[in-house]
Amino acid sequence: MADLVHDAQREFWRPPAVTPATASSLSLSSSSQAPSPAAALADVCGGCGAEFMIAAHFCHACGRRRGVVYPSVSPAVFASDSLGIQELWNQIVEMVSDGMLRAAAAWDKISFPSWLKYLHFHEIKRGVGLPTGSLIAFLIGLGCVAGAIGVSLFYRATNLAEFQAIQMWRMEWLLGATASFVAGILLRTPSDSERK
Repeated sequence: MADLVHDAQREFWRPPAVTPATASSLSLSSSSQAPSPAAALADVCGGCGAEFMIAAHFCHACGRRRGVVYPSVSPAVFASDSLGIQELWNQIVEMVSDGMLRAAAAWDKISFPSWLKYLHFHEIKRGVGLPTGSLIAFLIGLGCVAGAIGVSLFYRATNLAEFQAIQMWRMEWLLGATASFVAGILLRTPSDSERK
């Protein structure tokens, strides 16, 4: 009897009151999304693990849509498709490897300027004379100093609260730079002349 009442307010555990006319229009509009008759609704939410209420389409705990559990299909059904999938996989692998070979050939044809070799990490390391750990800490410290300068360039204070926030950001960047520079000093190995 409650199914026949139009615009009846429903409780959250009850399905909406649907008349036969609206049920047929709903089935026509959602026929592309409707699960097959062999499919069953999931009993437990995949997001939070809560059990779904009876006939609920959404989880009452997290709001996730109720999924559909399809019946398991035996591997014999896919035996005819496995050759097609294998051929498709082989084509994809061949296309990717061919693309990588073409990219490598194009990369070899590119001529880079001669000064670019000075930007290699090992060239910088040799030029500065620091071990790897100290050089990395030094570069991180330079990045933090650039961040402190960048805060000044990108943010403008219009009142006292914004000014204090910007100063706090600058202090944090400079504290990170100081910690990085100290780590670089501690990671540096003394040379033979410094040991004597």
